[in-house]
Amino acid sequence: MNILALDTSGDYCSLALWLDGEVTLREVLAEQKHSQVLLPLLDGLLAESGISLSKLDGIAFGAGPGSFTGLRIACGVAQGLAFAADLPVAGICTLEALAEAMPGKQVIASLDARMGEIYHAAYEKHGDRWREVSEPALCLPLQAPQVAGGGWIGCGNGFAVYEKELRQRYLGQLSQVVADAVPHAREMARLAVAVLERGEGCKAEAAAPLYLRNKVALKTFER
Repeated sequence: MNILALDTSGDYCSLALWLDGEVTLREVLAEQKHSQVLLPLLDGLLAESGISLSKLDGIAFGAGPGSFTGLRIACGVAQGLAFAADLPVAGICTLEALAEAMPGKQVIASLDARMGEIYHAAYEKHGDRWREVSEPALCLPLQAPQVAGGGWIGCGNGFAVYEKELRQRYLGQLSQVVADAVPHAREMARLAVAVLERGEGCKAEAAAPLYLRNKVALKTFER
């Protein structure tokens, strides 16, 4: 299976081209310049690999949660490419992509959502699939959903920004914390293979970001 995955949900812009298990990557610290760097990176990746969109089996993108603008960029580009080549689309949760990058089978993924909140999900791996123990949600660090038992890996910059609160919330349950982990197209491509093989991709026009919140900033009186 041949899949192109792209992610612009955070500060990094990353792309992965999965060609029957062989993966070629591109990434750059884009910060606020995703719209400027994504397409040139994409063109270079496809040219170097000698493959056209018509030879792909699907397009994957980081659906969120994450930066509102970044999510819209990734979704829009994925839709445009998929529509042009008549390909299915797989929107991959950024929190599940974080889990996929970890070495263990019990993962608490957390991203900084600003305004004192985090994006949070907990996963357990069964076979080659992740099962949601706690579905993706927006919450306060000290109100993050509880999990059972120990041996959990905490990952994502939510653990960097709210380390004290999350360690307190999961006292004695964390075996490791990888606070510098970021969502990446590499893991999204791997997850998308299974999604598309199961026939669970969607049409380009049905692809949509996963925002989890409607509000992007605090009002003056709230600050």
